[in-house]
Amino acid sequence: MPLRAIAYVSQARPDLSAERLQTLVNDATRFNRMAGVTGVLLHDGQRFLQYIEGPPDGIDSVYERILQAGSHVDIVELARGRLGQRQFPYWSMRALPVDALKLRQLATSGWSGFSRTVEGDPAVPTAVDLLSAIVRPVLSAG
Repeated sequence: MPLRAIAYVSQARPDLSAERLQTLVNDATRFNRMAGVTGVLLHDGQRFLQYIEGPPDGIDSVYERILQAGSHVDIVELARGRLGQRQFPYWSMRALPVDALKLRQLATSGWSGFSRTVEGDPAVPTAVDLLSAIVRPVLSAG
């Protein structure tokens, strides 16, 4: 089955409370599970960066919900494309706090695709490498 992914950044609404954010994540988790989509949502208190992956029809339905959500504005798509395999298969959706500097670095990284550094220069990590580095400690913690 072919896989697709989308990464985007957006500006959180100033009135978005922590409780409302958790409710949104819980709803997204249920919806994404039914759509076969996995992903992660990074939040620095003001901005979001989200990465989702899954089958094309699932990605389309999840992304349409994202575009219609009232919890954020100024959505900027960073990348959209095909995947050989899931990069983050462990969560239907997980929100992770991240500091603003890391989110900004990730948002401005090389989103020309969804590849990881394999034979390239490890001193120049791809955006997926950076995203993985943020997620890895959470996985290790359980």
